[in-house]
Amino acid sequence: MDWVEGMRRAICHMEENMTGELSIEGAARVAGFSVFAFQRAFSMLCGFTAGEYIRRRRLALAGSELLSTDRRIIDIALRYGYDSPDSFTKAFTRFHGVTPTAVRREGAMLKSFAPLKIIFTLEGASMMEYRIVEKEAFTVMGVSRKISYQSSFADIPRFWKEHAAGEKGKLVCGMYGICMDGETPSKEFDYWIADNYLPWNEIPEGLQALTLPKGSWAVFPCRGAMPDALQSVNRRIFSEWLPNCRDYEMAGGYNVELYTSPDDYPNKTNDEQYYTEIWIPVKKR
Repeated sequence: MDWVEGMRRAICHMEENMTGELSIEGAARVAGFSVFAFQRAFSMLCGFTAGEYIRRRRLALAGSELLSTDRRIIDIALRYGYDSPDSFTKAFTRFHGVTPTAVRREGAMLKSFAPLKIIFTLEGASMMEYRIVEKEAFTVMGVSRKISYQSSFADIPRFWKEHAAGEKGKLVCGMYGICMDGETPSKEFDYWIADNYLPWNEIPEGLQALTLPKGSWAVFPCRGAMPDALQSVNRRIFSEWLPNCRDYEMAGGYNVELYTSPDDYPNKTNDEQYYTEIWIPVKKR
């Protein structure tokens, strides 16, 4: 399925089911993407997760119903996916800044949150470097942490900093950073800091091995200080390359970041010439 059309279908699906059964897994299925690819794309393109979009839209719609209908607050809470008045009141107050009761009694000011729309615009053409490579299965060894989609841009650099300062940083330098589907892919993913691993070597205590399958990869070079350079290319992959690529689509629920040695640069990872790569698994359309 076309990338843009898939996102449009997913947004329509979410909007049509705001008062019914609605899950990230279902939206990803309608889009024709893996949960990982859908979550990554949504976060990169919108600046917030699909789960946060659903939450904000439901609370905005609930506020509108409080003003325009005489439905009981508990009925509105249940209608928009909240199991109890307390959980609804807490979420509603955080979003709108006032309680549901205050809205009903005093007509307090509410916040709106409009549905997403896909709009095509013409902008100055820009180039992205990439190459397609075929790679055999390979195994890495490292440490992993569960990362929330909502705070990944802050949490991943923090993970690297903590790893470098700890004992495991002496065992794993961090040639790779790997994002991979976790146990709850609608909310979080597993992030690995890893090095190449030779299967006949012993795995030190506290570390794990991970094997990535044979396949095709789209490889994107990144140049500049970390983490901004890497994050900028990541956004462009999901906002420019994937929506416009006619020949390839994502092929798995993971991607790889390759890091060169910081010691090769005067300013380490803050150097303007520091080089990294992003590898996206792809397959022919």
